[in-house]
Amino acid sequence: MTRLNNHNLGNLTADVATPSYDRRALTPGIVHIGVGGFHRAHQAMYLDALMNQGEAFDWGIVGVGVMPGDKRMQEALAAQDYLYTLVVKHPDGQYEPRVIGSMVNYLFAPDSREAVIEQMADPAIRIVSLTVTEGGYNFHPVSGEFDLGDPQVHADLANPTQPTTSFGLVVEALARRRARGTAPFTVMSCDNIQGNGDVAKRMFGAYATARDAELGAWLMREVAFPNAMVDRITPVTSPTDIDELAQRFTVEDAWPVVCEPFTQWVLEDHFPLGRPAFEKVGVQVVEDVEPYELMKLRLLNASHQALTYFGYLAGYRYAHEVCQDPLFVDFLLGYMREEGTPTLAPVPGVDLETYRLTLIERFANPQIRDTLARLCAESSDRIPKWLVPVIRQQLAQGGEIVRSAAVVASWARYAEGVDEQGEPIEIVDRLKAPLMTIAAENRTRPTAFIENRELFGDLVDSTRFVEAYLTALNSLHDHGARATLEGLVSSKGSL
Repeated sequence: MTRLNNHNLGNLTADVATPSYDRRALTPGIVHIGVGGFHRAHQAMYLDALMNQGEAFDWGIVGVGVMPGDKRMQEALAAQDYLYTLVVKHPDGQYEPRVIGSMVNYLFAPDSREAVIEQMADPAIRIVSLTVTEGGYNFHPVSGEFDLGDPQVHADLANPTQPTTSFGLVVEALARRRARGTAPFTVMSCDNIQGNGDVAKRMFGAYATARDAELGAWLMREVAFPNAMVDRITPVTSPTDIDELAQRFTVEDAWPVVCEPFTQWVLEDHFPLGRPAFEKVGVQVVEDVEPYELMKLRLLNASHQALTYFGYLAGYRYAHEVCQDPLFVDFLLGYMREEGTPTLAPVPGVDLETYRLTLIERFANPQIRDTLARLCAESSDRIPKWLVPVIRQQLAQGGEIVRSAAVVASWARYAEGVDEQGEPIEIVDRLKAPLMTIAAENRTRPTAFIENRELFGDLVDSTRFVEAYLTALNSLHDHGARATLEGLVSSKGSL
């Protein structure tokens, strides 16, 4: 068994790819906030590929963790010289391990607040990137406004030089750069939000303005926030993944990351201080990201929500199990073709029918073992951003909404916290308590869940949506998830 670190790279077996470059030559150029599996399977992987071509040595990544749980990963990666193994799992069972070397440091903000701020304030840092999840941008799901009442944000504004949030850390670093005459870094969002760069600009701008109006105006004027679409299915690393890496390839890695073969990154080219030559390693650098991001959010991400609650209630626990079931595949393709796709503009260079079928193939990859529990988590941050816009646009243009309404109903049924076998469901959501309280009323007051205007706005005022939602919810209660889908599929969309 070979423990992963710089010293042992040359001792790994030949079937484990390792960096071809001298990591001692790397210097920081990017600070990344939110080092999870996705960042390590995506942005860090692209940079590693570029470094393997002999480029981008001044774009090393300094990771930053801001959540309490990030401490464990920081310690694990530090012990490995910030190396980790990326394992690509192919549907045919082939595993493709590769050691990624593009990360040069990882700071845990609660323990190293000043170090994090000064790292971002360093003129060598030209990009600060983010994967802080859909909920990490602190905006209202309906109004889109920044929540200044958040307790952590409120505390940061009261003591802006000692921040704890990503907003406070980034804005304090920008304030120091401004005071020192250093040009501002680019803020690059890599999260699944429509117009993620635009959203980041509004949210960081709102925080900065609340701190100091002049600082806010400068940030909005001078800081670049490019939009991006990112895509790669990356399940949570499990103990089995760690054991398999050790058994198959004799690599001792405390925190590897596994992913599917497919990867895509579409990036708006807006980087005043420069950027790595991402296009040399397959990134699509474009003028307008929106068609690509809407395609991904409304077909891939919304389809994940379409399969996950129904699948869990029907007794499945993994995404690939659901997408090997013809009934679920028919339902998903029906949603994508009849409800999601009509809300999309043409996507340059993409055949949408091929894309839809590719999504089913990706979801059905048995090697990924993406859990439905992961896909069900944080629904209050996902459904309003990914599916509700589809419903609104379809209502406005007279399109079909029956499947989308059924997905909302399946979330409401799931939020009751008990599956169809009477077993408890562990709800993972920042709004867990209020959601479960409302869902408990589903049988006595069936519109209770969608009366939550914080999540659904005025959808409850649409007779067409309410009728479709209630039909699906009643069927879920009376007949179960599978029979509800059978009704939707057999009647081509209407129960």
